[in-house]
Amino acid sequence: MGAVAAVFLAAGPASAHPMTTHPSHRDPAVVTTDNETPVLYDDDEGGNASGDDPAIWVHPKDSRKSIVIVTAKEGGLRVYDLGSKEIQSLEATEAPRADTAKGRYNNVDIAYDVRLGGRNVDVAVVSDRYNDQLRFFRIDPAGADARTPLVEVTAPDQKFLFNPDREAVDEEHTAYGLAVWQPGRGETYAVVTQEGATAIATARIVEIGGKLGYTSIKTVTMPGSFPLPDGTTWTPCEEPGVLPQFEGVAVDQKTGVLYAAQEDVGLWRVQLPLTSRVAPKLIDKTTDFGIHDAYNEETEECEPIDPDAKGYGGTRLTADAEGVDVYYGPGGTGYVIVSSQGDDTYVVYERQGRNKTVGSFRVAGVNGVDDLNGSDGLAVTNRPVGAYRQGLLVSHDEPETGPTVDEERDATNFSYVSWGAIARAMDLRVDTSAANDPRFR
Repeated sequence: MGAVAAVFLAAGPASAHPMTTHPSHRDPAVVTTDNETPVLYDDDEGGNASGDDPAIWVHPKDSRKSIVIVTAKEGGLRVYDLGSKEIQSLEATEAPRADTAKGRYNNVDIAYDVRLGGRNVDVAVVSDRYNDQLRFFRIDPAGADARTPLVEVTAPDQKFLFNPDREAVDEEHTAYGLAVWQPGRGETYAVVTQEGATAIATARIVEIGGKLGYTSIKTVTMPGSFPLPDGTTWTPCEEPGVLPQFEGVAVDQKTGVLYAAQEDVGLWRVQLPLTSRVAPKLIDKTTDFGIHDAYNEETEECEPIDPDAKGYGGTRLTADAEGVDVYYGPGGTGYVIVSSQGDDTYVVYERQGRNKTVGSFRVAGVNGVDDLNGSDGLAVTNRPVGAYRQGLLVSHDEPETGPTVDEERDATNFSYVSWGAIARAMDLRVDTSAANDPRFR
C-alpha cells in the first residue's frame, strides 16, 4: 500500500464561475419533504433490513421511469419508483464464489454504458461487506416499468478487495463505502473504502465470461493521525482495533476528483487515479477535530480527556461525516453535498476552486412524513426525474419515526427531497441540462 501524506487545506485555481454563498446567519436552511419509502426493520421479522445508501438511476428517455436503488445491508437491496413505492426486493444472497458467505450490501452507485454481452448496459455496483468484494446488478432499460429492474450479473470467484483470505475477511475489515468512476474511453472503476481502516482502493470493472468482475486493484492508505498546532498528534478515538474509517465517497466525473468523508475527521479531496504520490487535501474538518479522547471499556464510548478542550475543528460538519455526492452545474460549477450525521444537517460546498463552504440545510417532514435524522448515505441528480423537474436528492433516514412506526425495532428508510426546494432555501443554482452531468454522455 502506498503511504499518503496529510494535507489540511484545499488548494486550487480561483473560481471562474462564482456561486452565490448562503449567509451564515440563516444556517441551517430548512426544506421539507412529503415523500418517503416504506419503513425497513433490522430484525428477524423485518429480514434484518437496515437502510444505508441510495443511488438514483435516471432513465435516458422517460424520466418518469427512473428508479432509486438502496442498500439494506443483510436485508439486500430495494428498488423504488419516484413515488417511493417499492417495486423490487432482492435478498443479500451468497456471493458466486467457492468460499462464499451470504452477502451484506453496504453501498451502491450506478455505472452507465458498461460493455456486457456485446452491448452497453447500465449497472448498479454494490459493496458486499461479508465477502469483501463487489456485486453487479444489470438495470433493465424499462426502469420502473420492468417487472424485475435488477438482475445480478456478478462473475464468479472475484478477488477479495482488501484481504488475503477468507479467514481475514471474517474479521470484517472489508469493502465498505463505494463510488463509481468513469473517466471515459470505455473505462469504469469502482472506488471502495475499507471498514475499520483508512484504506481506499480502486478496481477496474471488466467483463469476464459474460458477467462483470474487476481487476487492477490499487490501494492507498489515507492518514489516521494528525499533527496539531499545539505540537501534539491527534488520533481519533475508536474502539480497539479500529482506525478512523471512510465511508461516503463520490467522484466528480469531469475532473476525476474523489470526495471522501472520513467519519470522525472531515471531508477530503483526492485526485484520481490513486498512486503512492497522491496528495489528499482535507477541505473541511469535523467540529471536534483535534479533541483528545480516551476509550472507556465499561461504557464502550470515547470520552474527552479534557472536557473543556476546544480542538481545531470546523464549524459545520458534526461527526460522523457520512454520505457524499456531486451536483453538476454548467462548466466546472456545482456543489458537493455531505451529510453531517451528528446534527442531522447537510453541508454544501462549491464544486469548483477550493470547495468553499456555501451553507447547510436540514430536512423537515410534512404531511405525515418525519424529519430526516442521522443520514448515512445520500444521492443527488441535477436531471429532471418525474415530478422533480429541478433535480432530486435522496437521503437515508435513521431512526425513522412516526405514529405508524414501531420505534423499538431499529427502523430506517429513505426520503426524497426536491433540489429546487433546496436551491430556493439556500440561494443555489439550478441547471437541469444533461450536458452538465458526464454520466449521461
